[in-house]
Formats: sequence, structure tokens, C-alpha cells
Amino acid sequence: MTHLKIGDNAPAINSVDQNGDAITLEQFKGKKVVLYFYPKDMTPGCTVQSCNLRDNYKVLLDKGYVVLGCSVDSPARHVKFIEKYDLPFSLISDEDKKVVEDYGVWGLKKFMGKEYMGISRTTFVIDEKGLIEDIITKVDTKDHTAQILK
Repeated sequence: MTHLKIGDNAPAINSVDQNGDAITLEQFKGKKVVLYFYPKDMTPGCTVQSCNLRDNYKVLLDKGYVVLGCSVDSPARHVKFIEKYDLPFSLISDEDKKVVEDYGVWGLKKFMGKEYMGISRTTFVIDEKGLIEDIITKVDTKDHTAQILK
């Protein structure tokens, strides 16, 4: 569970996107950002969530949002995910786990009796000044856009 709260400054991001290009949160200063953390490319829940954001991308753009996804997958895996599902937004590749740790979404998880380290599906809505406006921890993968726009 994240240590961040609504009103906090969003932690800086210095990483790469699916193309290996540098990506920072600073690039989006003056814009609202939907930063969604998800466990793994090509998995059922992550695909449903990403496709919901894809299907509602124009609505989010019209409301002034930039959408960024983030997982610990490699840029090459992100490219496959984007191409397979025609995702119109960038995916941050956080292979060194710096971003997920800074946002407090990397930790112990349990699934079918097994414990492992992974990403807790969490979305941060960040305002134009870089402040956290909302934190969604109980993500509805099928209707995530509605949670963001509530």
C-alpha cells in the first residue's frame, strides 16, 4: 500500500518508455496525468484495464488528461503489448523498480496461497502542478475510466 496521500507532491519519474526514450513527470507539468501502475503486460486484468483506458482515451484527452501506464516490464514487452492492443499512450518501463518503489506500489502480494513481490494495481491522478489529486487503490479494471472521472 502506498505511503503517498492526496495533496502530496507526486514523486519525480526518470525512466524510459516503450521506445527506450527518456520519460519524466516534469515533461507533463501543466497537464493532468493519469499514472496507472499495473502488474504485468499481456495478463488478463492488466489487458482489460489498459483496453478500458484505450477505449475511453478521447474522453480522457478531452478532459485534459495525459495517460501513462507503468510496470516493471521491459520496453520490448511494452511494445508488443501496445501493438497487440493498439494502446495510444506511453508505457513506462521500470525494470530497476525505482518508480514503483517511490510511489509505494511495490510489495508483498499473495495469490493462490503463494507470496511474492509485485505491483499493487494503483492509479494516481496528478494535477497540473504535480500534486496528487486522487489515489485509486481498488481499481475496477472493466470500468477504470469512470473511477478516474468520478
